[in-house]
Amino acid sequence: MLASSSLLFLLPFLLPPPSHPADVIATSDPSVRWVELNGAPLSHLVLDPGAGRLYVGGVDHLYQLTSDLEVMSHVRTGPHLDSPDCLPPIVPEDCPSATPTHNHNKLLLMEAGQGAEPGSLIVCGSLYQGICDKRSLTNISQLIYQTSNPVDTQYVAANDPRVSTVALVITTENKQEGGGAGGIMRLMLVGRGYTSKGPGDIPPITTRRLFPVVPPRRAFSQEEELGKLVVGSYSEYNNHFVKAVTHGNHVYFLFSRRDMWHKKEYRTYASRLCVSDRSFYSYVEVPLMCGGYNLAQAAWLGNHSGEPALFVIMAAGQASTPVATGRSALCVYGMAKLDAMLLRAQEVCYTEGGRGSGGQEEAYIEYAVSSKCLKLPKDSLSEYPCGGEHTPNPIASAIPLQATPTFTSTTQLTAVTTATEAGHTIAFLGNREGHLHKVLVRSDWSGDLYGTLSVVSGSSVSADLLLDESQQHVYVLTNSRLSKVPVSSCERQTDCQSCLTVRDPYCGWCVLEGRCSRKHLCQRHTQPNHWLWSFELTNQCVTVQSLQPANQSKDEQTQVTLSVVQLPALTKAESLSCIFGLLPPQPAIVMGTSITCQSPAPELLPPMPTGSDHMILPVSLVFGHVTITTGNMTFYDCGAVSRLNQSSQCLACVSSVWRCNWCPLDQLCTHNHSCPNQHIILNQRDSSGPTSCPLVFALQSSALVPLGLSTTVVLRGRNLDVYADEAQYVCVVEVEGVQFNLTAAVEKTHGNTNTFTCSPHQFQSAVSQLQYSAPVYLRRGDRRIDASPDLRLQLYDCSAGQSDCSQCRAVPEEYGCVWCPGSPAPSCVYNQSCSSVPADSCPPPQITQVLPVSGPLEGGVLVTISGSNLGMRYQDVVGRVTVAGVLCLPQPEGYQISTRVVCELQPSGKQREGPVLVTMGTAPPGRSTQMFTYQDPQLLDLVPDKGPVSGGTQLTIRGRQLLTGQKSDLSAFLGSRPCYIVEEVTDSQLVCQTGSSNQTGGVPVRVLFGKAERTVPGVTFRYLDDPVITDATPAESFYAGGRVITVTGRNLDVVQQPIIAVWVEPLEVQRVKRRRRLALLTAKQQMVFNSTMTTVVERCSVLSSSQMTCLTPTVTPEVKVKGVWFQLDNVRVHYESIKGKSFTYYSNPEFFPLNREAPDAPYRFKPGGVIAVEGQDLTRAISRQEVTARLGDQECEVKTLDNTHLYCEPPEIQPMSVDDSNELPSLKVFMGNLQVDLGLVQYDSDSLLPPVPLAAQIGLGAGAAVIILSVLVVILMYRRKSKQALRDYKKVLLQLETLEINVGDQCRKEFTDLMTEMMDLSSDVGGPGLPLLDYRTYAERVFFPGQQVAPLSRQLDLPESRRQTVEQGLQQLNNLLNNRLFLTRFIHTLEAQQGFSQRDRGYVASLLTMALHDKLEYFTEVMKSLLQDLVQQYGAKNPKLMLRRTETVVEKMLTNWMSICLYSFLKEVAGEPLYMLYRAIKYQVDKGPVDAVTGKAKRTLNDSHLLREDIDYCAVTLTVLVKNGVEVQPCPVKVLDTDTITQVKDKILDQVYRGAPFSQRPAADSLDLEWRSGQAGHLTLSDDDVTAVVQGRWKRINTLQHYKVPDGATVALIPRSQSSSGVGVNQVFQTGEKTPMLEGEEEEGLRLWHLVKSSEDPEIPKHRKSSMRERERAKAIPEIYLTRLLSMKGTLQKFVDDVFVAILSTKRPPPIAVRFFFDFLDDMAEKHGIDDPETVHIWKTNSLPLRFWVNILKNPQFVLDVQVSDSIDAVLSVIAQTFIDSCTTSEHKVGRDSPVNKLLYAREIPRYKQLVERYYSDIHSAASGCYQEMNSTLTELSGSFASEMNSLVALHELYKYINKYYDQIIMSLEEDSSGQKMQLAYRLQQVAALVENKVTDL
Repeated sequence: MLASSSLLFLLPFLLPPPSHPADVIATSDPSVRWVELNGAPLSHLVLDPGAGRLYVGGVDHLYQLTSDLEVMSHVRTGPHLDSPDCLPPIVPEDCPSATPTHNHNKLLLMEAGQGAEPGSLIVCGSLYQGICDKRSLTNISQLIYQTSNPVDTQYVAANDPRVSTVALVITTENKQEGGGAGGIMRLMLVGRGYTSKGPGDIPPITTRRLFPVVPPRRAFSQEEELGKLVVGSYSEYNNHFVKAVTHGNHVYFLFSRRDMWHKKEYRTYASRLCVSDRSFYSYVEVPLMCGGYNLAQAAWLGNHSGEPALFVIMAAGQASTPVATGRSALCVYGMAKLDAMLLRAQEVCYTEGGRGSGGQEEAYIEYAVSSKCLKLPKDSLSEYPCGGEHTPNPIASAIPLQATPTFTSTTQLTAVTTATEAGHTIAFLGNREGHLHKVLVRSDWSGDLYGTLSVVSGSSVSADLLLDESQQHVYVLTNSRLSKVPVSSCERQTDCQSCLTVRDPYCGWCVLEGRCSRKHLCQRHTQPNHWLWSFELTNQCVTVQSLQPANQSKDEQTQVTLSVVQLPALTKAESLSCIFGLLPPQPAIVMGTSITCQSPAPELLPPMPTGSDHMILPVSLVFGHVTITTGNMTFYDCGAVSRLNQSSQCLACVSSVWRCNWCPLDQLCTHNHSCPNQHIILNQRDSSGPTSCPLVFALQSSALVPLGLSTTVVLRGRNLDVYADEAQYVCVVEVEGVQFNLTAAVEKTHGNTNTFTCSPHQFQSAVSQLQYSAPVYLRRGDRRIDASPDLRLQLYDCSAGQSDCSQCRAVPEEYGCVWCPGSPAPSCVYNQSCSSVPADSCPPPQITQVLPVSGPLEGGVLVTISGSNLGMRYQDVVGRVTVAGVLCLPQPEGYQISTRVVCELQPSGKQREGPVLVTMGTAPPGRSTQMFTYQDPQLLDLVPDKGPVSGGTQLTIRGRQLLTGQKSDLSAFLGSRPCYIVEEVTDSQLVCQTGSSNQTGGVPVRVLFGKAERTVPGVTFRYLDDPVITDATPAESFYAGGRVITVTGRNLDVVQQPIIAVWVEPLEVQRVKRRRRLALLTAKQQMVFNSTMTTVVERCSVLSSSQMTCLTPTVTPEVKVKGVWFQLDNVRVHYESIKGKSFTYYSNPEFFPLNREAPDAPYRFKPGGVIAVEGQDLTRAISRQEVTARLGDQECEVKTLDNTHLYCEPPEIQPMSVDDSNELPSLKVFMGNLQVDLGLVQYDSDSLLPPVPLAAQIGLGAGAAVIILSVLVVILMYRRKSKQALRDYKKVLLQLETLEINVGDQCRKEFTDLMTEMMDLSSDVGGPGLPLLDYRTYAERVFFPGQQVAPLSRQLDLPESRRQTVEQGLQQLNNLLNNRLFLTRFIHTLEAQQGFSQRDRGYVASLLTMALHDKLEYFTEVMKSLLQDLVQQYGAKNPKLMLRRTETVVEKMLTNWMSICLYSFLKEVAGEPLYMLYRAIKYQVDKGPVDAVTGKAKRTLNDSHLLREDIDYCAVTLTVLVKNGVEVQPCPVKVLDTDTITQVKDKILDQVYRGAPFSQRPAADSLDLEWRSGQAGHLTLSDDDVTAVVQGRWKRINTLQHYKVPDGATVALIPRSQSSSGVGVNQVFQTGEKTPMLEGEEEEGLRLWHLVKSSEDPEIPKHRKSSMRERERAKAIPEIYLTRLLSMKGTLQKFVDDVFVAILSTKRPPPIAVRFFFDFLDDMAEKHGIDDPETVHIWKTNSLPLRFWVNILKNPQFVLDVQVSDSIDAVLSVIAQTFIDSCTTSEHKVGRDSPVNKLLYAREIPRYKQLVERYYSDIHSAASGCYQEMNSTLTELSGSFASEMNSLVALHELYKYINKYYDQIIMSLEEDSSGQKMQLAYRLQQVAALVENKVTDL
């Protein structure tokens, strides 16, 4: 579940319609945003209007969201241990019924701020008797007030989830406190139902204090003076509260309960109190009635027609119970009427004793209290509107307030809210089914449902239905979802029609803006016709009623008048335009409702569409850019009319719908009323039209024309007198595209007609049908005369298709066809063409084929008889056909004249055989040559006899004579369902595929042969339940396939042939599809398959009813896999549907040949080892167990498989080859269908070296032989040893790799835990959370490591009298130090002294760094010149040793210089990964036991610090009480039960002060750990007390286990009282190191121990002990420990990588100092002629990684304000050593005797080495010349940090060294000639005189 994700989703569901009288379909709205939340059912929603924040309360969860539903904060409020029978705090011992209980949110309220005090969110739950908290409105996870240790007056909400609670916050004047006007007071009025458990004396309505809270008062407490509703019986008056609202100066509660006074029925009441009434004197209630609906469900105080009104959802209760039914209604009560009723009840009870004018009871006293209505003075109510001590209360009205249901529903309504839009009231109603109804409440209180939206189907809408600030969205809270629903979708309607059809009161069409909008958004909504309201049925869009003219010729330009309805008025300055089609706008002239425009010029019109004589152009009326309305205008083209009707142009022209006229002499159709050549024929609308057209209207001769015979055609025409010229008439006949032109003779007849006689013609044609219809027309010169459309000649050929006598004689008589027996063969001809006498009768019938030749005894199949002369019509064959002697009934449908008879076979009664006979008249009958057989087919049995109900099983039915009748007569059935025949049927078997059935069970198997039915005897086919697949693994394969998929499920054995299928698609189809992406958005659940899809299938093997295996099909890499499914007969199971994830195909793994250098040469293998095969992606889609390898004819056992390597162990002896062409075996790897040949393998035989030649043996003496032999033996042994070593190395590597893979899973889990932990951290670290030391502390720790009080922190310790003189002297010394000659002489002289130790050198260098910190440029120059001296000194000896240690002053100066320059790099880049590494190590180490005495840990990288013993321990979570300001908050902390008390304190401090630097935390020793249990139990725990266990001379430190502290125990850290001096394992922090040190115990002869007793024997000297241990460990790698180390390594790997990459990455430019210094080293090497790159590499390594970074890695406390314990230090040492190894140039080889830490990182070090080398080379290749940049950086650094340095103290300390070696320094200065010139010795003497009062010989 996307629980707390703030993803917003769109709702795509369609829902069934709600049950409501109005037929409204619930639609879903795509613009609904929603978020899924935990805590179902969600109960409360609050909106902070100013900030737009939302708060949601549910079960055990609280959420704070933005207005766009993004989760800002999320708090868990439960479950907690609780019971409604117990009072908090819950102590399990005292409350046995306590169980983990869900916390239901009962109240969620906003309390406004007061002055400086911020507002808060009041949250009350059902736990702990309904106590409340206050939370911050900006972040609800911050508690402002928590009710801890509540008293019984602080129980607010009902402790039962089913009992309702409502509340509201009021602000009133504070009269009581402080006397007089005491400022304001904020209270909470709470209405709650009665609960049977817990405190039973809480009244239905109480007042609670919120502010001010001055002790001893408490927040949320119910105090005596605050007032409550006093009730005689709590259980009888069990009010079910629905809502509390304030209105004016009153508070109203809405509730339902049983009417105790009247009929004891349940009814709804509204009650009222004055806001200022603290004593509830003003309480009065009235029953609410609403037409049979009696139980209030929800309410909202809104406005109706401008007046406040209470909108209440009422439901009809089940008879006399408080249970609501689905029948519900919206009822609206005006507040004015409600107040009037309440006032009336109050007045009647005050002044008339509760009786009305008629004496009937109108008011009474409710809640069984001893008060009664009185007759006080008439003005009592006006005097005491809020009652007083003397007035009766609580009052109830006996007269109900009536309302009529505004809207009713049969599904229970659950929520209501209202909005006012443009003066209309709109109610939004939620219901049980997750629908939101929208109802317009009319001014007469009736309701109009205009829309229903399905928000969340089937999930009830919570009563808290809220509109957002802008009133544009409704927030709908359902069971587990909060949705933001727009109140309307006006803006989605794009045109007027759709806008008005919506019928949404929010919407209307804004005419001149052309959009659907809310009324106030349309600028001119006040003017008529400008905004058309969607809800008004009478409204209609602006429309063009008519256009005048509606059509015109495209060749004219005219004025067009549009008649428009509903046109809005414009101002004088505004105008409209007309747009025709896409042409430019034309100005429009408005005259009332008519608008006139000019039609476009003919040349502007678009071309006429092909094949059409007109086009329709839209005419749009436009205001600015907005189209107001559109009409259509037609432009026609008369020319096109005639062009499109070539055969009758005149007719088409004058009879067209357009006003076209015909010019006969010009052959022209025109819109004009005149022709170029006078004569005109007008359109039929204007004249007699068509009758005037020149026209050939009929044939005078016969239309039937036989082919091959000369024929004369005569035509008749009229109106041909218009043509006066002498042109010739021609008849034209078109036959198959060929024109026959025949000259025509004209003869004028009476009237206006003419006869045209065409010259005779013999028509010929290749047509092969009896008749061909040829058009005929008349031409006069070039003019074609119109012809009637039906004027055609029917050319015919008797011989076409009439192949026999019967067919010929069947041709109709008018054609004159006869059967002519002439030569060369008889044929059908036209009677005039037959030269001999035509036949008058036909020959006897002939039968050529009968189909089928067999049929069942019962008959019923159709027999088709083909032949010739089988009759001239159907009647001829009736009763004339017999089959095997049995009459056969001809069928009229199948009869074809003469050639075919189809008849239905009749029953024969027995098996018989015979020919088919057809008799015609008296002629002898036609007899078939084929014999027809009546058969009796039999069914014998079927296989299989069962299959799935979905069908798809192939049944084989065996029998005899199954080929009876035709295949089309054959059909098979299972019961009544068809079984589809799939293969060719043979006489003995038939195969059909079963269809689906709707039920399981046996069905008979039937086969129908026509109408004859046969059943398989004694056997039924059993339909069984479909197979179900529940699991199929694995879910991936590579393209080669063949991977075994294990499928589990049910009924798998029902399937006849299960297959696995892969749907693939070629990649080019993919590209096409990408363009048609939208077309592919088919419904997800039913994958729609393309009919052209390609599938690859593979059969599966069924192992049992619950398991089968399938091999994945082979797929070519050129295709894309679109889906994988299992086809189980007709059941198709898609892989996605099984596991919810799809099946993936990957590229085949790639293997490299064994011998990559020479693939054809055999790979040499030494027996006893393993073969390592390299490759890529080896494990991506297969596991080790599925891979086999064969070497020749034997197996090579696969030992390890990872992504890039496969290791297999071949047999000891070389196997045989399986390939005849080669005697060496080849190694083959098999992965599914993939077979890879990796090359030949040849075993190395360890043969001895060739023996010494015989000649040499003879030539040598015995002594020589002995010597040679011994040398040989030595060589042999060496070879054996070196081979063994190499083999061992490979095996060690392999073992390590295998181990790493085995601990991989564990590492991944550990790593996931660690990352979760670190995620919280990184958010801290991002900001101020990185605890970096300030520069001064950093410098102090780096310059003076290990010193208690560094000179940086000291002050100059001098008597005041001498201070000035000394300071003056020191100033002069400072000047001297700024002289380069003095400084270098001074340093060289000191270094030459015997007593000047290495420590002194470092100290002096750091003092100089301090003194010269404000002149770093000078300091750098001095350092460079001293380094040059150093290079000269080492250059002569061994340059590689330079800078290896810090033996000289300049080397320490270099260390300090690097530290100064890299501080900002540490701060910005490397500090964070370093801190993350430190935290990760600390977190991992602390997860396992750590011995407090020895510092050994179970989780470490350092095997000498590994706690090897198996310690039983378990994690414990303590609840620590942390004081946060005034409040105490519980905080969970994870510790181990084996932790000492000090370790527990450390872990608690770590958690509580997790963001704080170490130096700002309290020390663990300054605090006591107190275990609190129950009310009184407080026990102080310590590492050592009287309960400590002593055995012999060993005393064990106390742990949580020792004290038996349980999981979940509550503890607190309290400041240690001076008296309790509990001895602990004290820690002394020396530069952050934590050395366990024991006090006091050792003297008593007792030794402390924690987890293991340190077994070091004091007799063995220290240096020998370690070497013995090393030797012991080197014997073998203890796998169990190595696994632990590897697991730790794997978990920390990412963090180690991050640090190394941060230090050595050149992606960001390396620090300028590094580039500068590396440049300097390169220059020096060049200058001194050192060209060995390794030397320069070593120099660089010694000056940066080993000098600076290793120091920082080992001691993060130099940079970070953290504490490094022994166990962390041990891990850091291993990482630092790895860093050192990565920087060396020597090759990194490991063997069995290598130290474990080298083994651990054996695989990573080569990678790190590459990092270092790339770092050096990138810096080297980057352009140098950073000298200038370096100087400016140094100047900047001097300025920024110099003030931190105490240079006078440094100078004073330096002077001590000058004093010590004074004479030697003076001598050295005097020896130097330049020094003499500068009087350096003299100046130094002056300094001595001032600083020390030294008398010198000045």
